[in-house]
Amino acid sequence: MRRFTLWSVATTVVSGLLVLPITTSADAAPTAAPPPDTDFEKVTLNDRPGEPMDLAVLPDGDVLHSTRAGKVWLNDAETGVNSVAAEFDVYQHDEEGLQSIALDPGYDGKRNRWIYAYYSPPLNTPVDDPATPNVNEGDAPENGTPADFEPFKGAIRVSRYQYKGGKIDLSTEQQILDVPVDRGRCCHVGGDIVFDSDGNLILATGDDTDPFQSDGYSPLDDRADRSPAFDARRTAANTNDLRGKVLRVKPGRNGGYTIPKGNLFKPGTPKTRPEIYAMGLRNPFRIEIDPNNDRLFVADYSPDAAAANPDRGPSGQGKWTVVTKPANYGWPLCATAELPYRDYDFATGVSGPAFDCEAPVNDSRHNTGLTRLPAVTQPTVWYSYGASAEFPELGSAGGIAPMAGPAYDYDKRNTKSARSGAWPAYYDGIPLFAEWGRDYIKGMRLDRDGELTGIEDVLSTFATDNVMDLEFGRNGSLYMLEYGDGFFSENEEAQVSRIDYIARSGNHTPKPVITADKTAGQPPLTVAFDSAGTTDADGDDLTYQWDFDGDGRFDATGATATHSYDEVGAYRATLTVTDHGGKGRGKHASADVDVVVGNDVPVVTLTTSPAPGEAFEFGDTVQFQVEVSDDQAVDCSRVSVTYVLGHDEHGHPQSTANGCSGSIVTTVPGGHDPGNDELHAVFVAEYTDPGEDGLPALTGTAEVVLAPSE
Repeated sequence: MRRFTLWSVATTVVSGLLVLPITTSADAAPTAAPPPDTDFEKVTLNDRPGEPMDLAVLPDGDVLHSTRAGKVWLNDAETGVNSVAAEFDVYQHDEEGLQSIALDPGYDGKRNRWIYAYYSPPLNTPVDDPATPNVNEGDAPENGTPADFEPFKGAIRVSRYQYKGGKIDLSTEQQILDVPVDRGRCCHVGGDIVFDSDGNLILATGDDTDPFQSDGYSPLDDRADRSPAFDARRTAANTNDLRGKVLRVKPGRNGGYTIPKGNLFKPGTPKTRPEIYAMGLRNPFRIEIDPNNDRLFVADYSPDAAAANPDRGPSGQGKWTVVTKPANYGWPLCATAELPYRDYDFATGVSGPAFDCEAPVNDSRHNTGLTRLPAVTQPTVWYSYGASAEFPELGSAGGIAPMAGPAYDYDKRNTKSARSGAWPAYYDGIPLFAEWGRDYIKGMRLDRDGELTGIEDVLSTFATDNVMDLEFGRNGSLYMLEYGDGFFSENEEAQVSRIDYIARSGNHTPKPVITADKTAGQPPLTVAFDSAGTTDADGDDLTYQWDFDGDGRFDATGATATHSYDEVGAYRATLTVTDHGGKGRGKHASADVDVVVGNDVPVVTLTTSPAPGEAFEFGDTVQFQVEVSDDQAVDCSRVSVTYVLGHDEHGHPQSTANGCSGSIVTTVPGGHDPGNDELHAVFVAEYTDPGEDGLPALTGTAEVVLAPSE
């Protein structure tokens, strides 16, 4: 495979071709050098976003983002106020929950107000019973009969809802598509939604396979008494299954869907699903599409094997690819078209021949589709844990967690206002790429045929912390969702932000700071607010506006303010600061603080045996005890403790138990070596109080990290 490196000086030679610099006006066409990072600024929109999963930018600049626990948050572009737009009831074992949120392609906020979500309805899936602390009924068995696995059959659902007045009306649900899944085991649910220019809904789905007993290589375990969840051939390599795929359907007028032309299999083809556009994917967690040419950008997560094994197959490969036609990308038979796995027998431990990537065969007992599969297509970009010879720009520090980003669609009309944050024409048509595990953003330059011509740094001096999603708004600004460092909870570094290009005005957005002398108590509760610490890099005069109850209306002005809360409830008090005084002024930013009246946030204490610092080895059974202090009666059935295998800066959830006490076996997934990998056992306890009689339900959390003994 040939590849090229983007020019980094005014004139250079690329693969024998002379590339001349392009020099035009700053906002008319790309230049040879990118604008400096100092021409951009990052504006925080929500620094307490829950466990963030996905975002959608409305035409007016308002931002919706989803959390795995089911909340959808709204950031109001005019006031800066963050409020809850909806709260889905979701099943949350391992990675499941509320995944993606997206706008209908015809959304205008008036005649079309459809919002799409990809979420896990609870159904009747078993969950852990707190009355049996030594048994976790929510974990699906590893071995058994089909009857043992049947209770864990579930689905992840695409539905759409009406959105109006800052709220998603869950009663207006129209179900579009269900993707069957096997619950009670980790991992890979994927879950991103985009639309093409014909209005087709494109959905990425993960392989829904437990990878942790495959030594970091291909999960092919199809033993008769083994859970099917250990065999990815039943999903990603199955032409008759919707998992491990990119699906392409046309939503119906009243729900449901039809099949557009041009998918991988024609409707009526035996042992196939006509919804499939691309197959052979492991966990395509984030996809994006170029609105001008329908090029689909797909990022697919890597297995954990750090090195190739001649008896098993290649090291883990992360992938980013430009999809322009139906294709098979090989998983779990091939990592790429040039890197096959071996047909490993999990019963005997004996390796068979390498799979034929030009004519792959799926002979798993769990396969319900075609035996002979389409030839494997090579991805545009592939890389492993070490430095890549083909793509050295991707580096080697950190794990492998590729995130597809959007292609910028430059619109000169966005540049007419001095306040505009629209990105310059230099980035027009360049799809972005984020690495969650390596904390960077890159630009992937393509030629007219969609072939990669170079990879370049984007905002390399900006701090990014586990980027989950990137979206360009219609205003030309880039919106970013960051997960932060931590596992399956709201992390300190998590935030929603907007990145503006400010070279046209030279004006910076104020950086507000809000404090409150008290944040909880019984009514009437009088709270004094202060903006001390607020700054503006340009020294502009500032206006301070206060919204005490999160209703989007300002209640007071001034650098300080006082408000009395007379009714019980949870309030998000917001300070919005606006600059004044010249070209480009009138920029504003907000900060907020939660005030709880009539209910206290539960204080959660988690202790484990062994405790941090004591002798611990993976495989040990860890006893846990959770103590909750709250002003309401504590119900231990509302306590959950999740065990996560911490690996470098990311985590693999293994099990969730309910109750104030219990035990969890610290399993070590295959492909993870406690002697060489940076591994630790993370336990996250969570308690949500009932919030009855008008009181808001509030959640407290605690975390314990155990490191293996040296």
